[in-house]
Amino acid sequence: ALEPLSVGLAIGVASALTGYLSHPSFYCSFVECCPHAGHSLNATALKMHLDSKLFGQHLAKDVVLKAVMGFSSNPSPKKPLTLSLHGWAGTGKNFLSQILAESVHHAGLRSKFVHLFLATLHFPHHDQLKLYQEQLQNWIRGNVSACPHSIFIFDEMDKMHPGLIDAIKPFLDYYEQVDGVSYRKAIFIFLSNAGGDLINKAALDFWASGKQREDIQLKDLEPMLSVGVFNNKNSGLWHSSLIDRNLIDYFVPFLPLEHKHVKMCVRAEMHARGYLVDEKIVQAVADEMTFFPKEQKIYSDKGCKTVQAKLDIHED
Repeated sequence: ALEPLSVGLAIGVASALTGYLSHPSFYCSFVECCPHAGHSLNATALKMHLDSKLFGQHLAKDVVLKAVMGFSSNPSPKKPLTLSLHGWAGTGKNFLSQILAESVHHAGLRSKFVHLFLATLHFPHHDQLKLYQEQLQNWIRGNVSACPHSIFIFDEMDKMHPGLIDAIKPFLDYYEQVDGVSYRKAIFIFLSNAGGDLINKAALDFWASGKQREDIQLKDLEPMLSVGVFNNKNSGLWHSSLIDRNLIDYFVPFLPLEHKHVKMCVRAEMHARGYLVDEKIVQAVADEMTFFPKEQKIYSDKGCKTVQAKLDIHED
């Protein structure tokens, strides 16, 4: 028979060991955990990542950095942070959403708390609108219940059925709770090519008037962008209650990229591949891109979207 003292000691050691192994700081070093209530973002690290990966987008970087840091430092936000990113393909919308996701959850887009929806993949059939609305509500409700700091990214908004996104309106509104769940710490990001033409025209007008690109301010584009998207049947936000109720915090414009920005993308890609930067190759890749307007050839019509593929053919 075991001595009472020995049994008591064994139970005590087992209890202590169990407590240590189950402690959040230990457990979360092996398993991804939802950020704790007092979690705050590192503004310096976020700015550094934006500066090193997102080129030619002074407006987007400034607006998103301030919006995210203000939201993160607020212990009791009144609603989820909701951003709508607009601009032509290849200008950096996906890059920014990826960087933002990594700043909240280290695994970024691989995190179980970051949810990416593609309109053409997840909502392909327009005749199943009601089903998609119900599925979307259930998915968001379940995941925010599991982690209040969940991030939801909706790509290809311009291909989404009008009215579908309105299903999440209750989650974005100024409610303390909806059916016992608070959505106030979540982040919602919409990505869309809609409004790109408006942004490009405004940028070209600035150039034609002799103004510096960096002088373009949010107030020069956001009002026009929100109205244009609201009235665009192919925006995914056509006549949306999200705009009507002012539930989108910022409409973030992504400007068309110039030659120098394309070169920056090429250099960044070469660094990412571990190559020494060869300016002849940088110039060769940039020269293979197409630019608009036809006469002036100022802006890349595909942004940096095809840089990786074009760099492939220059590999030794």
